[in-house]
Amino acid sequence: MINKTNIQWRKQLNTEQYRITRKKGTEQAFSSPLNNEYSQGDYLCICCKTPLFHSSTKFNSGTGWPSFFAPLDEKLISYHIDKKLFTSRDEVRCKNCNAHLGHKFSDGPRPTGLRYCLNGAALEFKSEQ
Repeated sequence: MINKTNIQWRKQLNTEQYRITRKKGTEQAFSSPLNNEYSQGDYLCICCKTPLFHSSTKFNSGTGWPSFFAPLDEKLISYHIDKKLFTSRDEVRCKNCNAHLGHKFSDGPRPTGLRYCLNGAALEFKSEQ
């Protein structure tokens, strides 16, 4: 696991990336260009560049955030209980660097029925082309 100080993360990330990944923030809906990215490729953690999701599992959820029905590998992410908004949600983090990515919901499409609702600022898209 990657361990860096807050000072090191602040030097590496821009203000929005830091707020979201290190302070568990949320970007404004429909604000990320990755919400409308549908090219073939991988979505990497912005902090450690670990590939976490592939475009083949991305779908338009209509929520305003990049959404996926499955990660590349369950071993790459971790889940934590988030009770901030008067309800219990499953927070999704990068297992390699503990970056906050977003949340997992059970209202996604087949085959999993899951929706990984992620902040675009927590991701980097790497095209296969």
